[in-house]
Order: sequence, then C-alpha cells, then structure tokens
Amino acid sequence: MADIMGLMKKAQELQGRVADIQKELEALDVEGAAGGGLVRVTLTGKGTLKGVAIDDSLLKPDEKEILEDLLVAAHADARAKADRAAEEKMKGATAGLPLPPGFKLPF
Repeated sequence: MADIMGLMKKAQELQGRVADIQKELEALDVEGAAGGGLVRVTLTGKGTLKGVAIDDSLLKPDEKEILEDLLVAAHADARAKADRAAEEKMKGATAGLPLPPGFKLPF
C-alpha cells in the first residue's frame, strides 16, 4: 500500500511540474529558418505561430512558389525546435518516475 501512496504522490508532483512546463513552453519563442535565413517563422514552444519575417529579395511575383515552400520549411524547422525543447523539459520533470518505454505526455 505504501508503494501506491508513493506513486500517487509522485503522480501529483508530475502533474504540477507538467503544468509549470506548459506555462514555460507557452512563453518560449523558437525561430525556424529556411532559404539561408531569408524566411523566418517564430512559434511558441507549444507550436503557436507568432510571426513571419520575409527578406525583401523574395517579394517578387515570379518567386511566389519558392516563398510558399520556404514558409512551410521554416515553420517545420521552428516546430521541430519547439518539440525538442518540450521533450528536454519533460525529461527533467519525469526523471525517476517508472514510466513505460515510449510514454509521451499530451502536449
């Protein structure tokens, strides 16, 4: 019975740490870039798009398709960075807990 109580206490602690991490991730800004930095996007650590920066040299009608592709690539770059930041924060929060392999928290 003591093991269950200890596990419950650790689960409550984890819940508090997860809530803190979610707040940190919402406040975290990550930037992704494409085209050698000609296109940049900024996301929160939770993946919300906050901004887009486009170099003036790309604002040509005949390069519209290239710009669209670069925006997608920059967003993917920023999203990958946000995911890595969330994963790193969660490693610290779940240290010492007996979680099954491959377990992911929902965010």
